[in-house]
Amino acid sequence: MSALHAQTLQQKRHLIISTLLNEPSLISVLLKGVSDNPRLAADAHLSAKCQLLEAACRDLHAADMADILESLPEDARQALWQLVPVERRGQILVEAADNIRESLTDGMSDKALLRAIEPLDLDDQAWLARFLSRDLTGRLLTTLKPRQRADLLNIIRNDVDGVARVMDFNFITVRGDIRLGVVQRFLRRKGKIPAGTDKLFVTDDKNTLLGELMLTDILLHNPEQQVSEVMNRDPVTFQLEDKGEDAASAFERYNLISAAVTGAGQQLIGRIAIEDIIDLVNQKNENNIRNMGGVSQEEDVFAPVTKAVRNRCAWLALNLCTAFVASRVIGLFENTIAHLVALATLMPIVAGIGGNTGNQTITMIVRALALRQVEPGNFSFLFLRELGVALINGILWGGMMGGITWLMYHDLAMGGVMMLAMILNLLLAAFMGVMIPLIMTKLKRDPAVGSSVLITAMTDTGGFFIFLGLATLFLLH
Repeated sequence: MSALHAQTLQQKRHLIISTLLNEPSLISVLLKGVSDNPRLAADAHLSAKCQLLEAACRDLHAADMADILESLPEDARQALWQLVPVERRGQILVEAADNIRESLTDGMSDKALLRAIEPLDLDDQAWLARFLSRDLTGRLLTTLKPRQRADLLNIIRNDVDGVARVMDFNFITVRGDIRLGVVQRFLRRKGKIPAGTDKLFVTDDKNTLLGELMLTDILLHNPEQQVSEVMNRDPVTFQLEDKGEDAASAFERYNLISAAVTGAGQQLIGRIAIEDIIDLVNQKNENNIRNMGGVSQEEDVFAPVTKAVRNRCAWLALNLCTAFVASRVIGLFENTIAHLVALATLMPIVAGIGGNTGNQTITMIVRALALRQVEPGNFSFLFLRELGVALINGILWGGMMGGITWLMYHDLAMGGVMMLAMILNLLLAAFMGVMIPLIMTKLKRDPAVGSSVLITAMTDTGGFFIFLGLATLFLLH
């Protein structure tokens, strides 16, 4: 993207958002529809604002429109949606986040949804079909040719986390018994190739994948050579049941730009392109960030307050329960704190550094699990490594904090308790940081979901208990 284009996009974005947010009356008018709206026709100011918005939206890419819609509160979002022509809505729905897509389609009739989806490519139709009602999906299928209908059903029936989710049908096939010069003339006559194409797929008359032919091979080899002489006979391929995450790892590992998806008997079904993998990785990263904080994947930053409260209350309830447990642990040592008030100022340090260590460990383990790096054979090494890191950090920083405590309160025993408590809590944090994601994986749950909430609860409660228990044992008795 050029600097000029980026500046123009930013200006249009600012214009659209500021116009809607500064004109509440325009929002209320647009929510009633644009066509045949008497108030819009009678009010010159509102009509001019409406035309200004339409002009700003007209040439924006679907992804940019989706981004702007995601940056607006619900009423303003629905008002802007009224200005988008039906024939453009389908591509915007493809680019929009799941929670935004749901809010946009709620107010659309079945007829309007079909009109928006029909112009899309088959892979985009298949993607949106997952979010349609069974009746509407059936009506969409009746508009397709038999082969397209079969392809669409093949995608819908497969796992939402499988490669079918990112597969498309925009690819070019050639036969293996033709010359490269014939392929060149075929491509020139075709006039264009699908985006993300770096290779053609070589098939036989039964659509069985035989290999792949790189575009560079077409250009660099003798035009008289046959395709079968220069094609790659052992390409990287995927099956419909393969996971999307596995495909993303393979694209990174083998530096792929596109790859074939095959069915039974190596029948070519579709392909995966790098741009779809990037979208998949970005969405997975966003979901992991939300999950680690215990925030619902469906939560919209501009959603109504009541909806946000419902989405977050479960994890807040769990956090409240764990905080209550931590408070009761402190309550067990009221007598110790009453005799040594300085402990109250030192407790948060022990708990805080434990929580930080636990979150660091969890981040590394969740990443390793996502990259399929954790195996039964290396678990012991991984576990002992994290404990070793925690022990060294505990001795280093615990010793430093113990020395500071000794200097502040002129009490060598209190400094020793501080050092030992930090070492033990860091070991506890490392232990739980490894075990929480592994246990959740064993239970077939996402290891990132709420992990930061759980580790903080563990290290707070454990840190308070260890520190106050040691203080009771060594300072009072």
